[in-house]
Amino acid sequence: MMRRPIASDVRGAALVEFAFVAPVMLLLMMGLCDLIYQVYAKSVLNGAVQKAGRDATIQGGAQQTNALDARVLTGMSGLFSLPTNSCSTIPVAGSWCSSRKSYATFSTIGAEPFTDSNNDGIRQVGECYSDINGNKQWDADAGIAGQGGANDVTLYTMSVTYPRIFPIAGLIGWPTTVTITTTTLLKNQPYATQAASSPATICT
Repeated sequence: MMRRPIASDVRGAALVEFAFVAPVMLLLMMGLCDLIYQVYAKSVLNGAVQKAGRDATIQGGAQQTNALDARVLTGMSGLFSLPTNSCSTIPVAGSWCSSRKSYATFSTIGAEPFTDSNNDGIRQVGECYSDINGNKQWDADAGIAGQGGANDVTLYTMSVTYPRIFPIAGLIGWPTTVTITTTTLLKNQPYATQAASSPATICT
């Protein structure tokens, strides 16, 4: 019986090659599935927030914000367990956070206008500003917490944090949780006369 030289013996080579390639392929597939799941979850959250945002703009909506938030979370229940309410700066898996800020008009969204005396683009102490939200201090965001009233513009934001569906985070340097956030900006319906206000000018 003639013996085959070891150097030319390729029996089992495919198995060895597969052993090298399979882990990388599985890692890539799990990473791709995780990203696709994240896109899908964001799409579901966006749809639920858009619906809740529209429902909040009608008369009485400002008193139903907790119930509307609950509907958003119920809409996400098919993807993961209902999370708990937490607005920590470092969100943990299984948590959610919502916020609403109202503005009198679309044009008032953003920083309170001020007189930029030295033209540096930064509001300095002593430069006069319009106190749009009435809190007697200059704000980079003039919004007032809450849904607001008739004809006000409301920025509704909802964030949900969930654990990744595959245990691959540590292998590729990803965080173990995913936070998805969506916002909607809608104008409340004119169910009443909008409360008129004249912002005070403050120069302190």
